[in-house]
Amino acid sequence: MKNAKYMLTGYFLVVFMSPIARTEAARREPLNFVVIMADDLGAVELGCYGHPKHKTPNLDLLAATGTRFRTCWSTPLCSPTRVEIMTGRYGFRTGWYNFLGRVTTPMDHIDPDEPTFADMLKTKGYATGLAGKWQLGLITKQPSMIFDSGFDEYCTWVWNALPVDAEFSGGPRQRYWHPAVIQNGRHLPCTPEQYGPDVYSDWLIEFMRKSKKERKPFLAYYPMCLTHEPWDPTPVNRSPGPKTEGGLQANVEYMDKIVGRIVDALDEMDLRRNTIVMFTGDNGTARAGKAKLIEAGVRVPMIVNCPNIVKPQVSEALIDLSDVLPTLADFAEAELPEGVTIDGQSFAHIVKGEPGKSREWIFSYLAYGRMLRTHRYMLDGQGRFYDCGYSRDYHEYKDVTDSDDPEVVAARQRFDDILKELPAPQKPEE
Repeated sequence: MKNAKYMLTGYFLVVFMSPIARTEAARREPLNFVVIMADDLGAVELGCYGHPKHKTPNLDLLAATGTRFRTCWSTPLCSPTRVEIMTGRYGFRTGWYNFLGRVTTPMDHIDPDEPTFADMLKTKGYATGLAGKWQLGLITKQPSMIFDSGFDEYCTWVWNALPVDAEFSGGPRQRYWHPAVIQNGRHLPCTPEQYGPDVYSDWLIEFMRKSKKERKPFLAYYPMCLTHEPWDPTPVNRSPGPKTEGGLQANVEYMDKIVGRIVDALDEMDLRRNTIVMFTGDNGTARAGKAKLIEAGVRVPMIVNCPNIVKPQVSEALIDLSDVLPTLADFAEAELPEGVTIDGQSFAHIVKGEPGKSREWIFSYLAYGRMLRTHRYMLDGQGRFYDCGYSRDYHEYKDVTDSDDPEVVAARQRFDDILKELPAPQKPEE
């Protein structure tokens, strides 16, 4: 056996495999995927992205031992981002430009014929589970809508209305304490002492454990409810038990604890070496960029980790959340969905530290506005054009909107050419 050392002891052959051989063996097994997307969390909120006060040791460790992208873009609002990450497609293809796609034709559900990363992975035999926040349809589409998008099972915050047969003393919008929860189309009764994020993450861990027992690779997709407002008190450790005073910092830090709990569960199940963990956000932080076509509204974290597969590094590559689907396809050796145009590009080679083509630009949008960025230049949703230099901190960009420098003029012309292929919705005639 290549890269192995042998020791013969009595009648037994003991094989000591080198790290390279162990990695090769792991790669022969189907990889599992845990995709976590925090709610309303700009990149700047994490310690590994430079926040001076927020304590995020679990995510910081994943970043230090995996790949952390300095620049990853979402859209500035939850619904269009949720469709983009699952489909690998921009809003002008799916119709989801805004909250519930309502810029053009209001939608009450993502099109069941729109292929998602769950649909794609099911073709390779994956179990697919979703926990947390869906927010892509009305209760009238339960229980089918999440199943229609490729998920075998789910446990989510209800968001807008409970099933008609549910008996619940709280309000349907309670995502945190005494949460309104629906599991596979049925109301899951909870108590005032239960904390929603604990319910969702516990379910996700059990889904992973069951998939392992059934010997099936899995996609565990966790669009979190944290850290969206209200920034309620969180458990100190877990519910029931003592609570914090709440606030953004407490919610960010409890989110980090849940990520740590999921990673610990993978360790306990001996799945870490064969599970790709991705962590990102759906848009910028509330009161600090959310719903605005500025970089604070679209720059989110992206951390990818898997021992012996993902290279520890800080990447300068540009990515956006349309890239997640083709990246999962690369790792799973799955065919991309047929009959649709995929806008994303795989970054699997980047996180593995291998050569390959990377993006020259990334894109974001909301309603009628669009944003575009190359490594050096950025166009925001208000039409301002910036020379970013080598910075990834928007506070240091130089506004060159009115510049007649030939280099700036040429860059702006290139942006105009790219945007011709990325149309905004047609505004109604006034």
